[in-house]
Amino acid sequence: MSNQETNAVSGAIFDEATEITVVDLCEVCSVDERTVAELIAEGILEPTDGNQDMRLPYSSVRRTRTVVHLQRDLGVNLAGAALALDLLEHIEKLRAELRRRSAIDG
Repeated sequence: MSNQETNAVSGAIFDEATEITVVDLCEVCSVDERTVAELIAEGILEPTDGNQDMRLPYSSVRRTRTVVHLQRDLGVNLAGAALALDLLEHIEKLRAELRRRSAIDG
């Protein structure tokens, strides 16, 4: 097996139960802790616990990256980004339901 194949096989898999710390989220998404605090205050991110080493579901990475893109690249304010994120997630759920129904009917 080549080195590239070995690296691909040994990659981490993240599921809904995987959690990430605020510090790691900041590093992965290139944001500061103040930004994460704003996302939490807006209800965009929901910590899994409230202790000093706050953890977030790994889905927070995708949500944070989407909001950062909407704000930086499109000039959307935080409330607008939260609404857009909710709508995008709703669209994805509807698409998944359509795929499921197509597979059943198909």
